[in-house]
Amino acid sequence: MILIGQYDSPFVRRVAVALRLYGFDYEHRPWSVFGDAERLAAHNPLRRVPTLIADDGEALFESGAILDWLDEQAGRDRALIAASGLDRRQALKTIALATGLADKAVSLVYERVIHQRGTPMWVERCRAQIAGVLDALEADRAARSGPWWFGETIGHADVAVGCVLRFVSEALPEVYAAADWPALASHAAACEARPEFQAVVQPFHVTPPSS
Repeated sequence: MILIGQYDSPFVRRVAVALRLYGFDYEHRPWSVFGDAERLAAHNPLRRVPTLIADDGEALFESGAILDWLDEQAGRDRALIAASGLDRRQALKTIALATGLADKAVSLVYERVIHQRGTPMWVERCRAQIAGVLDALEADRAARSGPWWFGETIGHADVAVGCVLRFVSEALPEVYAAADWPALASHAAACEARPEFQAVVQPFHVTPPSS
């Protein structure tokens, strides 16, 4: 398998962590959506990451769809999410909140770095959405006593939250102060302590496309 994208993306990183948790071998191509857009387009017409190329050459897009396929390859007994029922619905909800938070954080980064502006209404809306999600995730995690979100073993929800928290803390430190969300800060620390996370770290950096 070939994973395309840089590890400072929370979406690419969550796929990379899952690949390592499952023990799947893969080649990493740290292509940029700007600098390597044409090479990326040969595999993904959206020119987006993550893109995963399976062993048979098929290209898979979007982190959620990629992880669904990886779950299938790993088998139901090893999948990093419940097969059905309340635990699955709650895990999907947690993941949706985390990835939605990541989308809003990326929007703020693009507003500042790519568009080189800061439309007050848009910035305030994104910040309010980010804070609201952080509050919801904090309350949920604080109410759970297990080492991981849904019990004794790490799952996709844990990975999604851990990856987005690192991204927000590096890309937008002005909107995320770990002390304000202590349960999430503890969760992020537990994630980052694992070798699967430590193996796929890239400090956040974005270079605007050249005109």
